Amino acid sequence: MPATVNRVLLGLVGLVLLALGGSVLAVGLGAPAPSWWIHRGRDDVLLSDAERTRWRDSGWWWPVVIAALAVLLLLALWWLASVLRRRRLAEVLVDTGDGESAVLRGRALEDALAQEAGRLDGVDRAAVRLTGRRLAPRARVRLRLQPHVDPGAALDGLAAHALAHARGAAGLTSLPTEVRLSGVKHRAERVS
Repeated sequence: MPATVNRVLLGLVGLVLLALGGSVLAVGLGAPAPSWWIHRGRDDVLLSDAERTRWRDSGWWWPVVIAALAVLLLLALWWLASVLRRRRLAEVLVDTGDGESAVLRGRALEDALAQEAGRLDGVDRAAVRLTGRRLAPRARVRLRLQPHVDPGAALDGLAAHALAHARGAAGLTSLPTEVRLSGVKHRAERVS
């Protein structure tokens, strides 16, 4: 879930809860009830006996309530899992060749790969993110290219140099990579 969608949803839920909680507090302290509020006075109960037992005899009421609450719970758990899930690979397990293994920080490999990709001819900026598992990392590379650069040549240079060095340094047999290319956008300048 993108961070902006998450922030917007959290903001909307927070605003609704703040409005409801603030209005309950204000009415409880004696302020006049807002026009949209379902109860009129400070001494009015939230659910009367008649409202609570209104649907008790209907056979469909409780299954619908339980199903709706279950769906809300599943949505909340899905949202929590998507927020807590790590998007970045923290470490890569490197086979040292002697039956042991070492741990390489994911950020260190990302930085090294981004620096080497950024030094390629015609690359203005490079950004790298590692995903996947410790034993099978995947790379997402974003390259911003200068206007004169052939995208195919930039991809060949990335595969032949930066990615090959990263695979060799980490002792990986393969490093599946998704590359996104974009061009540098220059502002129009007035010529006099």
